[in-house]
Amino acid sequence: MTLREDTFRRPDGAEGVYGVVDKPDYALVVALDGDRLAMVEQYRYPLGLRRWEFPQGTAPDRAEMPAPELAARELREETGLTAASWTYLGLLDVAPGLSSQRGRAYLATDLTAGEPAREDTEADMRFAWVPRAEFERRARDGEITDAQTLAAYALLLLRSP
Repeated sequence: MTLREDTFRRPDGAEGVYGVVDKPDYALVVALDGDRLAMVEQYRYPLGLRRWEFPQGTAPDRAEMPAPELAARELREETGLTAASWTYLGLLDVAPGLSSQRGRAYLATDLTAGEPAREDTEADMRFAWVPRAEFERRARDGEITDAQTLAAYALLLLRSP
C-alpha cells in the first residue's frame, strides 16, 4: 500500500490536492450452495470490530495474478472450499474518491469442502454458512456492513432470474 498526494488543476483553473491510497486489486467470492452463502468473520483493525463478509483479498506478493485465479485462491485459503463452476459478477471500486483499488466479484458454485490454509493474519478467522434470508436480515439490521460484500450481493441479485 502506498499513500500519495497529487496536485491537480480543476476545470475552473484552480489547483487542488487529492490524497490517494494505492493498493493491489482484489477478488471477492460469493460462494453459493443451494440457499446458503459462505461467509467469513474476522477482526478488522481500523474499525476495532469483528465483521462478517464474503471471502476476499489481494495478492500483494503477486500483483499480476489473474483475478479468477486470485478468487479461487482466496476462497480456498479462507474457507477450504473449491468450486467447479465460476461466474464473473462484476467490477467493484472500493472507495473511488480515496483509493485506486478495484475488485472483481465472482460467483462460485458446485463446491467441495476442504481445509482452509489461512495466512497468519487470518488465524482468528471464522467460516460459516449463512442462509440468504439470514444474510438479508443481518444486512438490514446493520450486522453485515462490509460495502464490498453488500455490493457483490446486489450483483448476485441482479444476475438472478
